Amino acid sequence: MDFLQRAATLYSAMNAHTAYWMLARPAIGPGFIDTKMNPITLADYGDADGLRGPAFTYGWIQGRGLEALATHAAWFETELPPLGAKLDAAARPLMAALDDLRQADGHIYFCYDADMVPVRGADLQQQQRPADIFTYSDAFAAKGLIAAKSRYAPADIGDALAAFDRVIAAIEEGRFQMDEKRPLSLESLADQADDFGPRMILLGAAGMLGRLGHGTHLSYADRFIGHVLSRHFDPVAGLLRNVPGEDACNVGHGIEFVGFALDYLIGKDIAPDLLKTLETILLSSFEKGFVGSGLALSISLTTGQAINPLCPWWSLPEAIRAAALLYERTGNARTRAVWEKAHDAFIAHYWRGTPPIAYQTMDVDGPVDFVPATPDLDPNYHTGLSLLAAIGVAGRAGTSTFAHAG
Repeated sequence: MDFLQRAATLYSAMNAHTAYWMLARPAIGPGFIDTKMNPITLADYGDADGLRGPAFTYGWIQGRGLEALATHAAWFETELPPLGAKLDAAARPLMAALDDLRQADGHIYFCYDADMVPVRGADLQQQQRPADIFTYSDAFAAKGLIAAKSRYAPADIGDALAAFDRVIAAIEEGRFQMDEKRPLSLESLADQADDFGPRMILLGAAGMLGRLGHGTHLSYADRFIGHVLSRHFDPVAGLLRNVPGEDACNVGHGIEFVGFALDYLIGKDIAPDLLKTLETILLSSFEKGFVGSGLALSISLTTGQAINPLCPWWSLPEAIRAAALLYERTGNARTRAVWEKAHDAFIAHYWRGTPPIAYQTMDVDGPVDFVPATPDLDPNYHTGLSLLAAIGVAGRAGTSTFAHAG
């Protein structure tokens, strides 16, 4: 069987198994999903684990989880209807819980304590709540609520889209704070580096908006692509600098940017120079960032060597998405090789299978107890949504004319 067919079959099974695993875990409180498991020991986190435990709810995870639940429900509605129905049943209360949480002051926060008060830092200080500063948690919640309300409450979609537009405006007006462990404040914003992360993450909503029929909210996407490439792309290294003028490159974010841009551009003409630039970023990021078991968290543009050699799980499925979508456009054997190498590394080194979860972080010696962003495990977001995109490429390959070697 051709690699594309084998990969699609495996990815669908992985996503289904992960979905069933998540659904089997009792919801927290009013419907929040629970992926609070140590991926190394396979023990559920408890109260003794502090910020990893069940007393703390992460807005990031709940927003990502809602987008994943609603998107996978739509996929499995035809592929495996009983699973689709179960995902719908879990997504609806999560949608309501997240929406209610946001109604309090128009925001979702990174971490909540047992009383659902936003807190920050190891000393659990209450987070400040300025009305006009937005964060990644707002972004993930906005994306999740658009995905869910488009499916379950289309009459209420206007509010979710307006919230999304407010996040876009905050990014372009300098009111988006990346570090949610610091006080949300003008002082924190003033100290913030000009990283392309916020534009990259929100570009990740563009393909979804188009598929769900919300094209009138897509004007930002081309601006974001142009902004990132004009300010962060280094044509000599073929990489995206985290910050203009600085040496560090988060290769995973560069790869994620490529995948999101191509997802947005599915079915659209791409200017040859843009396609070439996206191909350069993917190939350079993967080939320079791959350090054995996975992709390093950070490398130097100057030397190409790893600055932080720890390898998170999420950048490999993102590489699968980006490489699959790019290969669909170009048929380039180097891009196909990136897809296959990312696939092999993720399955061999990260994917546990039983249960259907991934180690969060690896080093040269194997899994390490390092949390990339939140201690909660991936709710089929980075992994599941990336693999769905690759499944789509494999499905379209049967009827398209793009070149590929079987």
